[in-house]
Amino acid sequence: METKWLEDFISLAETNNFSRSASQRHVTQPAFSRRIQSLENWLGTDLVDRTSYPTRLTPAGLVFYEQALEMLGQINGVRELLRNKRAAAMNSIDLAVPHTLSLTFIPKWITQLETDFAPINSRLMALNVHDAVLQLVEGGCDLLLCYHHPRQPVQLDPGRYDMLVLGREALRAYARCDKTRTPEFTLPGTKQHPLPFLSYTNNAYLGRMVELILADTKTALHLENHYETDMAEGLKMMALEGRGIAFLPESAVTRELKQKLLAPADGGVQDWAIEMEIRLYRERPSPSRPGKFIVSRLWDYLESQQNSSRKRSRVTASER
Repeated sequence: METKWLEDFISLAETNNFSRSASQRHVTQPAFSRRIQSLENWLGTDLVDRTSYPTRLTPAGLVFYEQALEMLGQINGVRELLRNKRAAAMNSIDLAVPHTLSLTFIPKWITQLETDFAPINSRLMALNVHDAVLQLVEGGCDLLLCYHHPRQPVQLDPGRYDMLVLGREALRAYARCDKTRTPEFTLPGTKQHPLPFLSYTNNAYLGRMVELILADTKTALHLENHYETDMAEGLKMMALEGRGIAFLPESAVTRELKQKLLAPADGGVQDWAIEMEIRLYRERPSPSRPGKFIVSRLWDYLESQQNSSRKRSRVTASER
């Protein structure tokens, strides 16, 4: 059955005249009659009493008229709903972001873009790094924001994906401050008295960063696992309770450092910290997969901002 048959039948039921309905539907009367007959054949019953004049509906036609109005209304309603959703989706940016960056970097970044670029409708998926990368690869998001370190790189083909570096931050050890505003625990600890350690689970990207720190340090760190989670925010809350030392991104503890609730527990030793890049990825547009216009606009804006920043840096360096 075709929806135009329903529209034809409703018109006929309201005009009681084949000729007038054919004119309203912008078809010839023979073509209109054939479409009404096609609908009757599909239903297996007569809808129109052709022996009377003016034309009137059969008892089955009267029943079907009410149903046809309801069906056509539902079809049009669904079509309008899906069209609106598609239009909204094309103007929205889908972001896949690791949990920590979704809480620390994204809110300020979106606010800055609203001020300097344009209002942005966005949908955020907070995931672990592995699942966030999969979202981009499988087409489930427009942009991927994540940490990067050369020894724990995100495995994305540079021939297929574009990348921008949006920032950098260090991962280092923090502990709760005591009444004198000094950390309650400080590295490296001793064999006899290992420090209570708030650690990441094995599948956490930041946990692999901590493993690099522990592997590279020239002075052994003596830590004893007391708590484990894959969320930096969870480790921070335990550190605030005085439960031990946690390695956290700087952006995750900005407020706590200002309020002297937490303090670095590494004594400024560089070996006990590691710097990561904050990277943004997208699938490179192609004729077959052009991507969303709003994403292209945003990417062009971010690239121009970075190019301008590089030029200013070169000018400043040449003036020294």
